[in-house]
Amino acid sequence: LALAYMREGNLKAAREKIDKALQQNSRVPSTQMAAGFIYDRLGDKRKASSHFEQAIRLSGKDHPDVVANAAVYLCMNGERQRGEQYLLQAAANALNQNPDVAYTNAGRCARDDGRPQDAEASFRKALDLNPRQADALFQMAQLTQENGNNLQARAFLERHVAVAPVSASSLWLGRTIELALGDTAEAARYADQLRDRFPTSTEAGLLFDAERTRP
Repeated sequence: LALAYMREGNLKAAREKIDKALQQNSRVPSTQMAAGFIYDRLGDKRKASSHFEQAIRLSGKDHPDVVANAAVYLCMNGERQRGEQYLLQAAANALNQNPDVAYTNAGRCARDDGRPQDAEASFRKALDLNPRQADALFQMAQLTQENGNNLQARAFLERHVAVAPVSASSLWLGRTIELALGDTAEAARYADQLRDRFPTSTEAGLLFDAERTRP
């Protein structure tokens, strides 16, 4: 109920409900998780982080989904290495029904932390479990392109667009890859789609700037 109030934008009622739930029983992982989300929305990052930490501690090995969700919050709020470790633990838990998602998020943590090799290891584990893991495929396309392996990047991107809707990000990446490979016709096709389908996107703005400054 507290989260329902939060989704409706009634943060005062959400806080009242979650505080009451915590008073009644503060040892329920999902309650601590809900408290974390609500206090994050209230702008109290310190209190939110404390509730997410308690959710992880109370979950043990019984609730890998709670651990994984709390770990994503830690990763997004400056605790990347700790969040990554929790995600890897959740991914390895036999009770986790979506280990590929946990490995993918662990990879994102490592990548944001400036450790592309660790990120790649997690993305590959995710793809071993689920070859159609769309986010892991896109992340690998970006990583391999950044490393100058554009043929491999093209292959990962092709696999990504086969399982996920086209986005401004994927079109921009496709253009970047094809330019690096010297296929200007294919790069132009990506650019045309980007302009037509996502004219107000950040990537369309980047395209406009790139074409305006092209000699």
